[in-house]
Amino acid sequence: MTTLETIYNRRSIRKYNDRPVPSEMIEELLRAAMFAPSARNFRSWQFIVIDERKMLDDLSELHPYAKMLKQAALAILVCGDKSIEPEEGYNAINCSAATQNLLLAAHEFGLGTCWLGLFPRKPRMTDISEYFNLPEHIIPVNLIAVGWPAEQKARPERFEKEKIHWNGW
Repeated sequence: MTTLETIYNRRSIRKYNDRPVPSEMIEELLRAAMFAPSARNFRSWQFIVIDERKMLDDLSELHPYAKMLKQAALAILVCGDKSIEPEEGYNAINCSAATQNLLLAAHEFGLGTCWLGLFPRKPRMTDISEYFNLPEHIIPVNLIAVGWPAEQKARPERFEKEKIHWNGW
């Protein structure tokens, strides 16, 4: 699969089968995430891998769009570390770049993923922070459902030429 094929064909998957994801594969997903660019090269991300079924079920109820976690093999919580990068905005950018790398790597492996946003929704961030008892300097940015897909989605056309402006508006 070429890089462009991976980018164009990756879809948000919300149905999974019950096959576990090997730990070596999870480590590669996290390695890919950590190869993302980051503001000032601070690499201010932290990750929590969640593979306990009760926790996944709890999270499916805690986030309004996370019902797929009842089927997913695992979830990965991507957090920004304010002790490394004090700017919340840069943490969100850094964690989002890491999330995109992780999503693309998962697609390359044949895994399905769904990006569940937390930042900047304070109630969602608070709920997740409290659930995981996160330290004050750790902000939850994204939650990613991961598993073997039990659905296939067609590639839509998303190129919108009218959204391109050259040398000004």
